[in-house]
Amino acid sequence: MKYTGWLFLMLFAAAGSAEEKKVFVTVDKNNNLVFSDSPSPGASQVNIKDTGTAMAPVTSNILNEPTPTKEPEFQVTIAKPEQQGTIRDNNGTVYVSGSVSPLFSQGLRVVLYLDGKQVAGPTGNANFILHDVDRGEHQLSLELLNHSGKVIATSPATTFYMHRASVISPK
Repeated sequence: MKYTGWLFLMLFAAAGSAEEKKVFVTVDKNNNLVFSDSPSPGASQVNIKDTGTAMAPVTSNILNEPTPTKEPEFQVTIAKPEQQGTIRDNNGTVYVSGSVSPLFSQGLRVVLYLDGKQVAGPTGNANFILHDVDRGEHQLSLELLNHSGKVIATSPATTFYMHRASVISPK
């Protein structure tokens, strides 16, 4: 019976429209209030006003449309080698260290390009080791791929210079 006061309060709080609705209240054998829109023996009538709180129907085509999932805007950068940096290694080994922000997510893959040609990846991290890179000027770039293989971010090109000892000029 503690809910009876709240129920009556909710019924009588509905005010604002000129149209009145009739509600009949009875008590069942378990002492519970029963509300109905049709009279029954021993029922008391309560008049309430219709406030028009019914929701508009939802069209079915809204429910069938896929909800768009927007991927965050990722940024890919190359930290090492530095832009315009010089690497001195007679074996031609280059350590490439990249970063992805926001944090690297599951399903993302990174591809490394050297002078416009794919040399590594796709892989789940942005750190690579290149071997036997020729002397001279080179450009590196990284591409970030989503789970379906679509390119979602590309790093700016990083130019570096590889210095290796020459047979002609070993010093």
